Amino acid sequence: MKQIFTLVMVALSALGMAQGNFEKGMTKAFELWEAGHLDKAENMFERIATAEKDNWLPHYYIAQINSLKSWDVTDEAVLKAQLDKAQKHLDIAMGLSENNPELMVIQAQVLTNWIAFDGMTYGMKYSGKITEIYNKAKAIAPENPRVAFAKVEWEMGSAKYFGQDTAPFCKKFEETLELFKKFKAESEFHPDWGEKRAKQVIAECK
Repeated sequence: MKQIFTLVMVALSALGMAQGNFEKGMTKAFELWEAGHLDKAENMFERIATAEKDNWLPHYYIAQINSLKSWDVTDEAVLKAQLDKAQKHLDIAMGLSENNPELMVIQAQVLTNWIAFDGMTYGMKYSGKITEIYNKAKAIAPENPRVAFAKVEWEMGSAKYFGQDTAPFCKKFEETLELFKKFKAESEFHPDWGEKRAKQVIAECK
């Protein structure tokens, strides 16, 4: 009995240490990100992903960072390397967490990165798929503010591209702001971004 108790205590101690290391690593990664050190933050998330093989969160942030870094890239080789890396980690994350609306948002944004780089080449290829991803994510999580906001932003961008009136989308953005106010992240490390961007877009609309 004493031996079993000892084994249980050792196991719980190891679990607590692992959780502590995860929390410390994630906190450090976010601090680096906040300070503008994207590459260092990405490296930290990669180390966490190696240690936490069943956790989708570090893969999510690696993909997001590579998407964010790709918006203004003009070198196709650099863009491809970054977006291929984003896709690789998205695929891993989706294998760990199926039908996850947060991952769907990043997937749609990675595809949008390609269209932003070369609309003529990638517009026809990915536009329909992006719309499909957002529709699916909205069906799964209609109250998720990132899903709602990213979907409206995509629809507004499409309307603008085709010379359509974008005014109706401003009200939709305001509706997403209400979702941000009500949203509670599952933990301090789960996705909780977007409200600042929503307020910025609403201000631009006005």
